[in-house]
Amino acid sequence: MKIIVGLGNPEGKYNNTYHNIGFSVVDRFAKQYNLKFDKTKCHALLAKGENFILAKPQTYMNLSGDSVYELKKYFKVPLSDILVVLDDIDMPKGKVRFRMSGSAGTHNGLRDIVNKVGITPRLRIGISRDKNMDLADYVLSTIDNASKDILDSAHLKAVDLIEKFIDGELCEDTTV
Repeated sequence: MKIIVGLGNPEGKYNNTYHNIGFSVVDRFAKQYNLKFDKTKCHALLAKGENFILAKPQTYMNLSGDSVYELKKYFKVPLSDILVVLDDIDMPKGKVRFRMSGSAGTHNGLRDIVNKVGITPRLRIGISRDKNMDLADYVLSTIDNASKDILDSAHLKAVDLIEKFIDGELCEDTTV
């Protein structure tokens, strides 16, 4: 059993923001498999596939570790079977990078997971950074029209990598 955790913030006002890329990627994946987020457990909305669970923590981004800790404990999976999907301001917009391990970088949600659970595989989606905006204002801003096509393409790449992770075909660092 693999657990795919998309990071984001639960309130509707955060939909379509850069910081909710993790949620939107797992939503895209769920749609592809005709799954619905219809269960709540471990402080997360869940959708269950044949050999995987999709999770969207409802703890807010900076406390994502609480939910991931509960998911790991409840489903009794090793850290290597938990994939965290998140935005990354330090990568070019639209770039997608899978890593089995590494630091949390500048991402507070991933930092909380690493501190409370340990190092898990991660799938980062580049959102770049607007140097003219405060970091928090930027990640919580609505995705602009110029970025939508770039990020839509990134979603497709991310979904493909998630499929490979679930199938056990993705075990080395990959950037697309």
